[in-house]
Amino acid sequence: MDDALAKRSGRALRPPGRYVVHGHSFDADSIAPGLHIVSTPIGNLGDITLRGLATLAAADLIACEDTRVTRKLTDRYVIATPLTPYHDHNAAAARPKLLQRLADGAAIALVSDAGTPLLSDPGFKLVRAAQEAGHSVTALPGASAPLAALVVAGLPTDAFFFAGFLPPKQAARRARIDELATIPATLVLFETAPRIAAALSDLAAGLGQREAAVCRELTKLHEEVRRGDLATLAQSFGEADTRGEIVLVIAPPADAPPAEIGDADPLLRAALTRASLKDAVSEVAQATGLPRREVYRRALALVKEEPEP
Repeated sequence: MDDALAKRSGRALRPPGRYVVHGHSFDADSIAPGLHIVSTPIGNLGDITLRGLATLAAADLIACEDTRVTRKLTDRYVIATPLTPYHDHNAAAARPKLLQRLADGAAIALVSDAGTPLLSDPGFKLVRAAQEAGHSVTALPGASAPLAALVVAGLPTDAFFFAGFLPPKQAARRARIDELATIPATLVLFETAPRIAAALSDLAAGLGQREAAVCRELTKLHEEVRRGDLATLAQSFGEADTRGEIVLVIAPPADAPPAEIGDADPLLRAALTRASLKDAVSEVAQATGLPRREVYRRALALVKEEPEP
């Protein structure tokens, strides 16, 4: 950004950002004001893109889940941009401050601890608020644990459904598995190491003998992809002391019957709690293969059924 543009936007000038790769130092070109969503490595720090490094170096501020985690990345590439925490526990208080910085003309980079932001983190609320305020929002693609697991699992990739984390309590977990059972697509889930055996056992009970792959510590030193049917994997992990980050990929149901509009209700109710009507309809229509017009009509009916606050 040149001096004149900086003055017009009210953005304070800072020294040009720099980053270092393999001992070579590079100047980062100035970036436009706005929110820049930067994908970061899921394990191997070499998986950051050059564009990602340049953006982190040029930004006025990096908003991150855990400053200690992100500092390992910035220290590796000698990036001096200030860090500020933005996570589940402080998002409500931190978001207005970030929006004010954006209003003042700042360029802010948003990162998660690992992978692509907004997947199972509070970033989407900041993105929505920034867009509603008229600020530019730019995505810088890169590492993603769900996609990395999907492409190494050896399971169908023509249609997949990312379901995030299963609930930790068994009753809620089994209810969620029942909702996922009829989705005619490969399922991609996050799971914690302490809960993986119990989750696999409940998945085997709820989904039957589907093929699956447990992808652990992807891109890291002890990377492991273990394949088998759900029951066999449940037994295997029940006998092991499992550690690390896990992505679980599960094959779609065999010869799944055509979905009916009533089957979409649980998915619609869940989607409407976290997304707009339009986005919820698009998500469920894609997941079930039902006509979007039918899903939209059903979503409107569900919204009307909800009691007024």
